[in-house]
Amino acid sequence: MLPHQPTNIRYRILVLLFVNVVINYMDRANISVAGASLSKEFNLSPVQLGLIFSAFGWTYVAFQIPGGFLTDCLKPRLLYFIILITWSTVTLLQGFVNGFAMLFGLRLATGTFEAPAYPTNNRVVTTWFPENERAFAIAAYTSGQYIGLATLTPLMATIQFYFGWKGLFIIAGISGIAWSLAWYALYRDPTDHQSIRQEELDHIKRGGGNIDRQVISRTTYLSNLKEVFSHRKLWGIYLGQYAINSSLWFFLTWFPIYLIKSRGLTLIETGWLASVPFVAAFAGILLSGFLSDYCIKKKISVTAARKTPVIAGLLLTVFIIGANYVESTSLIILFMCIAFFGNGMASISWVLVSLIAPKGMIGVTGGAFNFIGNLASMSVPFIIGFLVRENDFSSALIFISSLGIAGIASYIFLVGEIERVTIKKHEACSLSPPHLK
Repeated sequence: MLPHQPTNIRYRILVLLFVNVVINYMDRANISVAGASLSKEFNLSPVQLGLIFSAFGWTYVAFQIPGGFLTDCLKPRLLYFIILITWSTVTLLQGFVNGFAMLFGLRLATGTFEAPAYPTNNRVVTTWFPENERAFAIAAYTSGQYIGLATLTPLMATIQFYFGWKGLFIIAGISGIAWSLAWYALYRDPTDHQSIRQEELDHIKRGGGNIDRQVISRTTYLSNLKEVFSHRKLWGIYLGQYAINSSLWFFLTWFPIYLIKSRGLTLIETGWLASVPFVAAFAGILLSGFLSDYCIKKKISVTAARKTPVIAGLLLTVFIIGANYVESTSLIILFMCIAFFGNGMASISWVLVSLIAPKGMIGVTGGAFNFIGNLASMSVPFIIGFLVRENDFSSALIFISSLGIAGIASYIFLVGEIERVTIKKHEACSLSPPHLK
């Protein structure tokens, strides 16, 4: 390496985040692969299965705000290690459940320990990447939820075919525990990383990267929490995120059941066909992130560069309703791919948190954003359980489509121009003493 050649350590960090997200979503979605078998073994009704699918969301939502606080208080290296090893252990224990109550309780625990993950992802990217690279970085790690499940869904179906649903949860849990150790060994903040050159640190800092992270006190955090629920612009991205997550959670929970019970496919067929929309979503988010950053570099307005992919993506999610009007498996998967491609495009929405959040409040804003957005993880699977009648999902797909339209309205009428929310000086963040960092 030449003496003054800058390093690119931030892209290695992005790979670590990508794997974190793959593990994260594997442990969210494995319940959908096992759902049909669990329903049969424990004689679960659609409403009970909907409760199981939504249980994760109950605690995931409830702990978003505390998770945002932890993100602002603990370094990502330690925090991610703790949550990875705990949620993976809970996943492993799901391989030993003996009925509805135990499974429901363990899904609640999974949501609890995964809650700080996405606020921490956003904190890491805000720390390691300048603003004009941030949409791509967010798209790259978020793509883990799509490409990871595109490759892992057939694998999870195959594992279940040979080892049963118990083996599926046990293998997934052991994988996550092993990765938690790797994360702790490999991750460092920019100023702590031994391999990073000053040129890369300067590049990140000049571009708006939050290298010199400061931690806020508990009292200040509570006052900031009130602040981030007091602005229409912020509510616009919160409600938009609910719409984005609504279609995501259909695919993470009910989609394999839809293919098996409503469309008559086998478990192995479902494993492969259910992965195809995830590939489409992967393409959608990478395209969206690349185009959004490209527009920024070409001096196109921040509002157009950041909002347009999200609104266009939400518009495409409405196409999910097309599956109600076709019988061909190929056409059903086509409509699902269009909808999930759109979901992928819209999923760069996390970049708006760092652009709109009041100064010094990225952690708490991210917690609020994920809190409202993931009300979908709690409500949508449960509502679909009520809407499904005799394996007919028509009403459920209409419901998902209508939420996409509501999300578009939220971005157009509530978000408006993309600019940082400003607050009065006396309400701004005060910093905690250095010894609390």
